[in-house]
Amino acid sequence: MKTALLTHADGLLHVTPAGMPEQVARLDYIQSALADLDLVRVDPPLATDAQIALCHPQDYIDRVRAQMPADGFAGLDRETDAETFLSPTSQNAIWRAAGGAVRAVDMVLDGEVTNAFVAMRPPGHHAEQSLPMGFCIFGNVAIAAKHALEVRGLARVAVVDFDVHHGNGTQALLQDDPRALVVTSQQMPLWPGTGAASDRGPHGTVLNVPLAPGTDGAHAIAEYTRVVMPALIKHQPELILISAGFDAHQDDPLAQLNWTVDTYARLTDMLAETARDLCKGRVVSVLEGGYDLDALAACARAHVQSLMKAPT
Repeated sequence: MKTALLTHADGLLHVTPAGMPEQVARLDYIQSALADLDLVRVDPPLATDAQIALCHPQDYIDRVRAQMPADGFAGLDRETDAETFLSPTSQNAIWRAAGGAVRAVDMVLDGEVTNAFVAMRPPGHHAEQSLPMGFCIFGNVAIAAKHALEVRGLARVAVVDFDVHHGNGTQALLQDDPRALVVTSQQMPLWPGTGAASDRGPHGTVLNVPLAPGTDGAHAIAEYTRVVMPALIKHQPELILISAGFDAHQDDPLAQLNWTVDTYARLTDMLAETARDLCKGRVVSVLEGGYDLDALAACARAHVQSLMKAPT
């Protein structure tokens, strides 16, 4: 069995204003870093509105589509963080980011591949039901999780988010569904200011793992060993989804954790081994943050190489 890579040139057409850390070059660097790897390469399809509506109301979907500008940029969230924009060529990128996550779930559940990495942008883990924020428009990982539950009939799934920022959107979209375990580790304090360990969600299926600024990868590995892996074993998911943000790296400009490339490889190995024991190795990973371009490329490559050698 192999690892799938779902990526598309449309992801390069979601243009953001000059100086924004979430930029076209992020995907360009990742695609280059993965170019020589032996992967099953698949074009991510455009999500259907019905798929996106597993997490977002139709009026919000329609609003995003209607706000695509004819030229320049349209700011979607100026009342919150003024960082989430649309350009005239953003639409297919946004819909393929969600559609790729759904297609990856189908490929893994159908046994076409062991696991998959969806390298698309914009990211998704900050988007709430009707609120775009933090560069995110649709909750790509949450949509994939709901697809696995509602369409593919799984009994339980888990999302593990190791982006340096709290996955507030994924939590908001999934916390009311007790079939979905949402695990998110994040630097705290840090934007968006949510993710306290005391917040367990209405069903106790949210696990927030705050990490202090300046702590390193060894500390993170210890916390994952102490609390995350036991939570996964307790939940017994039939599929593990990863929100793969690479902005906890020590060179990232937006945070102050000191992870290395090896940290991401070790975390991926741990999650893949747990998936082998719990759910036949079924893992779908979806790109989130990471804003130092060289670190992003190196970490994404290490992450995918760990997926490629994952035990089944």
